[in-house]
Amino acid sequence: MNTALSLWQTICLSGVVLAALFIPFLFKKAEEELEIFLFVCGIIAVSVSGLWSGHLLLEAVKEPVMISAAVLILGFLFKRFGGGLNAFVHRAEKSVGPRWFLFFFALFLGLCSSLITAIIAALLAAEVIKGLRLDERQKVRLTVYVCFAVGLGAVLTPVGEPLSTIVVARLRGEPYHAGFFFLLQLLGWWIVPGVILFAALAARLGSCALTDGQRSVSPETNAAVLSRAGKVYLFVAALILLGEGLKPLAERTIGHLSRAVLYWINTLSAVLDNATLASIEIQPSLPSDTLVFLLVSLVLAGGLLIPGNIPNIICASKLGIKSRDWACAAVPTGLLCMAVYFVILMWVL
Repeated sequence: MNTALSLWQTICLSGVVLAALFIPFLFKKAEEELEIFLFVCGIIAVSVSGLWSGHLLLEAVKEPVMISAAVLILGFLFKRFGGGLNAFVHRAEKSVGPRWFLFFFALFLGLCSSLITAIIAALLAAEVIKGLRLDERQKVRLTVYVCFAVGLGAVLTPVGEPLSTIVVARLRGEPYHAGFFFLLQLLGWWIVPGVILFAALAARLGSCALTDGQRSVSPETNAAVLSRAGKVYLFVAALILLGEGLKPLAERTIGHLSRAVLYWINTLSAVLDNATLASIEIQPSLPSDTLVFLLVSLVLAGGLLIPGNIPNIICASKLGIKSRDWACAAVPTGLLCMAVYFVILMWVL
């Protein structure tokens, strides 16, 4: 692919990035219809880059099918059997107490997301959180912490999320010969403490009883389940278009930067699919310590905003969390966590 960009293309694509980052916080309508807004941004980005093709259209139509189908099927299953899940959650909380329940809840989903996929983990998280007795602010914070844990844990195997799938595919040959457990061996010592940290943050929200054996959550309507699956489909299609349209700009601007600079530039994965950035940055020629730098920053930055990760998208859609509320809870915590990781990585590696 020819990635040479004219000045006007560079300016326009930079404008798309800024619009995707800031307009949802400045205009309520864009925040309420975030899927449509990002879809329009994706169309503009691909048009400016001149990258329309039959293959891209097919990918934008086909790729969201699996995710939205999982959201749809599990949505109807939760609608039908959600009462049993609520009862199980109540028994679990009564057994260990609210703090330990939240700790193990976030820890389990974070560590298991690499096997059950980030999609399934996010759907389970949203269903459980929906039934907890927390105020709206606490629910947003809990959702953010759990999604950070899921986003981190999912990178440990190639089945967890698209980012890990792409990385393993890129490093399958010399010199790494990456297999199923490659990312676990490379990142485990860095990722697992992060999952534990966010589980501990989640546990701090368990100051009082979270469930009530007599309380049940009203089941969703069929229309609500269908609407959410449709929104997730449009959201994923939008990110595919946005990622492809902005790829030339990313290749031009980040291709030859140091790992320390790339670490912070990767905060763009808060709005630009981190799998897209990984496909540009990850090369077999990179040393293992640089791979750790890049991958840690990508998975952490993916939790900063709703578009950054599939778990964020699913949970925000199911729980009705707005962009502004998500950012208020996630950005300070996420950036602080990235700064701590950066200092430790620079010192150790």
